[in-house]
Amino acid sequence: MIYQLTPPDEIIEGTIALPLSKSESARALVIDAVAGIQTKYAVADCDDTAAITAGLAERTGTVNIGAAGTAMRFLTAFYAATEGTDIVLDGTERMRQRPIAPLVEALRALGADIEYVDSEGFPPLHIRGCSLSGGSVKVKANISSQFISALMMVAPLMKQSLSICFEGEAVSTAYIALTANMMQHRGVECTLSPYSVDVPNTAYNSLESTISADWSAASYWYEIAAVGSAWVTLPGLTYPSVQGDCAMAQFGTKIGVNTGLPEDNPFDDCNDDEDDSPFVEPGVFNPEAIRGANTLMLSPSPEQFSRLDLDMTDNPDLVPTLAVTAGLLGIPFTFSGVATLRDKETDRIAAIAAEALKLGMVFDTDTHNVLSWDGRRMPITQMPLIRTYEDHRMAMAFAPAALVIPGLMIDNPQVVSKSYPDFWQHLVDVGFTIRQGEEVAQ
Repeated sequence: MIYQLTPPDEIIEGTIALPLSKSESARALVIDAVAGIQTKYAVADCDDTAAITAGLAERTGTVNIGAAGTAMRFLTAFYAATEGTDIVLDGTERMRQRPIAPLVEALRALGADIEYVDSEGFPPLHIRGCSLSGGSVKVKANISSQFISALMMVAPLMKQSLSICFEGEAVSTAYIALTANMMQHRGVECTLSPYSVDVPNTAYNSLESTISADWSAASYWYEIAAVGSAWVTLPGLTYPSVQGDCAMAQFGTKIGVNTGLPEDNPFDDCNDDEDDSPFVEPGVFNPEAIRGANTLMLSPSPEQFSRLDLDMTDNPDLVPTLAVTAGLLGIPFTFSGVATLRDKETDRIAAIAAEALKLGMVFDTDTHNVLSWDGRRMPITQMPLIRTYEDHRMAMAFAPAALVIPGLMIDNPQVVSKSYPDFWQHLVDVGFTIRQGEEVAQ
């Protein structure tokens, strides 16, 4: 399937009901399962949470989680720590190429019974659940924070408290903090340091979690606001947030997007024209202006940085969005801390560079941990057809390029179901035309 995108002629202005946070939802589902509680509140409606929900209901047989990397890691720990399970955990061909050894080795050190079915260090896994010891364990922390989060969440099932020592510099630490925050809400107080996390031998309480709107999904609307001078209201988006990707509000200042309150909307007839700007000076973000808000408004600003030099170690999911946005705006950049992107749904660094080239942007990927662009361009010789590599973030990060190149095409657009199933409909809602062949997608 191919979608062809044409932007609206008028100024983009609208209200978007973002999906609920995939990261929060995945953790809430696992915590409930460990606590023996049925999840009755709303969670994200997407492929990843569906895979986790289905997997948590199984105790024997084969479970195929498809392309859901979060489900692979969280379910591995859950099955290993749940007595009586006898599961073969499998996924797509790409999933079979994504490393799982650091988590398996840590679980084995705690007494888990896990075998590799095919290739050493990679799924599929044969897991026989048993009572794990707890105690102290070392985990390679420079590949995925989800290895650590998975161990943290199942620690209440272990015989004693758990101390996880990080080997190497931990990546995506904001997600470890998210896990700790959600566990604290459920009565398990974790102690975090830059090099370790300690989890007490305490049972979860029966409180329900409240899942907020997804900041990663919001990043695509920051891109649309920056490139298309759009005004977008996002209900349910909270600031501050336990989600690390709320850093997008700060990054927005660098690409020309204000993060404010709905009453700043000039399209609102009730606007009282008071200055509620979240900026104390151009390009300087003032978080106090939106602190406590649960609905935010994005608006364009003429202030943009002349280049971006960012360490993305804690926010790797924002790299596709920021790279494409910067390229479309002509802002050279250097993003460090991106090595983990090579082990996502695809090698995202290689994929971003390959598809950006179709937009005339020559990105540099020679350094393993860096993605950069010096502004070098080449002519666009044909209408771009963007490959998505079975990766939802590739589809959504490149779609706003249609604002600059009307008629741009996206191959395999249905991949957005992994995290944001309504993405294409939301583009239509703000005036984009989406055609599949000759038909407009409604």
